[in-house]
Amino acid sequence: MGNLLDPNAASGRLWHQTLSVSTSAADRPSPRGDTLTTCMQTLDFDQTVESIIEHDSRYAAESYYFLRDALDYTQRQIKKRQSGAHQPQHVSGSQLLEGIRDHALTEFGPMTHTVLSEWGLSCCEDFGEIVFNMVEHKLLSKTEEDSREDFKSIFTFEEAFTKPFMPKIALTRKSPQTRVSVKSKRKTKG
Repeated sequence: MGNLLDPNAASGRLWHQTLSVSTSAADRPSPRGDTLTTCMQTLDFDQTVESIIEHDSRYAAESYYFLRDALDYTQRQIKKRQSGAHQPQHVSGSQLLEGIRDHALTEFGPMTHTVLSEWGLSCCEDFGEIVFNMVEHKLLSKTEEDSREDFKSIFTFEEAFTKPFMPKIALTRKSPQTRVSVKSKRKTKG
């Protein structure tokens, strides 16, 4: 798989700036340190998402905001593993999907599958479509090796978002005969 989402590339600057305001002001100062810049960047992202949805309405606007936050989460996780990395890292499709899975489970818990379905997402490939919609609108950049195929069948939503919340031990049902024998023992004692 190729690398994806290079916020350092020229066409990725808007993404990097927008990404830098995706969390609270206490966590992230604006690039220039002023509120006006932060508001303008947020509006740029909002307007671009609206434009994307006008051309491709398969996914709700929330899915684009979630992907932006999941990318931020993924880059923080990579930075922790590679202690000392100062600039945002190039993120591969599989790395992003891993970050999306972890971030979604943290944010939405057992409701993750339901929330993503509401936004029009049903498989890993849908995240790839969102990423490439963002690339086409210059919110993200990619390398020559990057493709939609990088998001193909990395995991199923059932496996990633439902299975972690299923009971670990299968509950066994008592047969009707067992219940009858318990009842008949109670009657004879009384």
